[in-house]
Amino acid sequence: MLGLALHAAGDRVPHQDIGSRRFEIASGVLGVLALGVVRGPLDAATVGAVAAAAPDVEHVVRLPRPGGRKLFPSHRIPGLHRPGGISATAQLLIAGLLLGAVLGAGLRRER
Repeated sequence: MLGLALHAAGDRVPHQDIGSRRFEIASGVLGVLALGVVRGPLDAATVGAVAAAAPDVEHVVRLPRPGGRKLFPSHRIPGLHRPGGISATAQLLIAGLLLGAVLGAGLRRER
């Protein structure tokens, strides 16, 4: 449940969305797979990553939209998803550093 709350909190921070849906999907899937390989599929980091990314599935997969509205609250309620602010480049850099730190810690733990 914390992953969903973190996704909603992240949507509140003003940010630019990544321009390439293909890149966003590929990097997200590869990141979760890397976590699953290094830390295990049921590790808290892996499960949390899946939970945090899950709300964005509605941007990619055609899901039912009751009343024509998206399902996740921060995608549906005006003002909860805030554009502007942190650039996509900065977000990618931060995400890469965080993923590298988590993967590195997992690899060190295996030794």
